[in-house]
Amino acid sequence: MKAIVGRKMGMTEVFAEDGTMYPVTVVEVLPNVVTQVKTLEKDGYVAVQVGYEEKRESRANKCEKGIAAKANTVPHYVSKELRGDEMAKYQLGDKITADLFKAGDIVDVIGTSKGHGYTGTIKRWNMTIGPKGHGSGYHRGQGSFANNGRYNHGVMPGKHMSTCPVTWVMNPQHY
Repeated sequence: MKAIVGRKMGMTEVFAEDGTMYPVTVVEVLPNVVTQVKTLEKDGYVAVQVGYEEKRESRANKCEKGIAAKANTVPHYVSKELRGDEMAKYQLGDKITADLFKAGDIVDVIGTSKGHGYTGTIKRWNMTIGPKGHGSGYHRGQGSFANNGRYNHGVMPGKHMSTCPVTWVMNPQHY
């Protein structure tokens, strides 16, 4: 399996000759430098660690500088392991470019969502903002947690609430 590390730059659209519009994701792919080679004998699996987007020496820590020195390159902001039989042919210091893929290849993309931290209910669940004027103190609150006698000993599972930075452990005696 072929693999490479890139960065999503945005979205655009492409029109076919018959006028059909196709959404297109624009991905920036800088050369990936092989910084470590994982072998079956030493590490128990086969993979290569690649670095993406060069970093100044002054911004790197001692570990990153040591890994980069072994590969005879500069430190990188992103380090990822790429597994696969086709990746085992690369040696320390080799550069992997987008030329790896041919026109018409089917590509699976794996990404990490941006995340929104401690998001309130207005943004997370598209709830309505409360009245702004006439002395109202309720603007972006969660609203009532009342369950009308259906679940009086706690909050119903699945209740739309804001995300919480703490992982809550529910008491199994309540269920």
